[in-house]
Amino acid sequence: MDKTCKALSQNKLLKIGELALQADVAVATIRYYESLGLLEPVQRSESGYRYYEESAIKRVQFIKKAQSLQFSLSEIQQVLGVRSQGNPVCPLVRDLLNHKIADLEEQIERMKALKAELEAYRNRWANKPLDDPCSKELCSLIEEVAGTTVGNKRNQK
Repeated sequence: MDKTCKALSQNKLLKIGELALQADVAVATIRYYESLGLLEPVQRSESGYRYYEESAIKRVQFIKKAQSLQFSLSEIQQVLGVRSQGNPVCPLVRDLLNHKIADLEEQIERMKALKAELEAYRNRWANKPLDDPCSKELCSLIEEVAGTTVGNKRNQK
């Protein structure tokens, strides 16, 4: 073991593989987080090994928890940036969460409208006769949709 490794091991620093194992993520995830600036090794050995403080475990776990709440890595980066400036992050998190809830409400409304549209097609097509397999149309049901205004509005979004 070279001098750097001995000194690092006495400071309880973790190699990237150890961090990944303890944080329950892949090594590639740690490297990706580092490339985005979400995580930073405190030191590199002469041979290029990355070493992280034990606090990096909690940071990776925080990132994973935030992702489970559908926070993007960009949003997590904002939160970590505010924290690194010494400011409280809860107001930002609340604001981001409120935006997520509003976006979900819009998505739910769009999905409800789509569901109603699909149910209308299902009801309209329930007793329609089967297409002739020799017809040039692949499926008259779908061909019918392509010619309607409602379907065209959705396709334009």
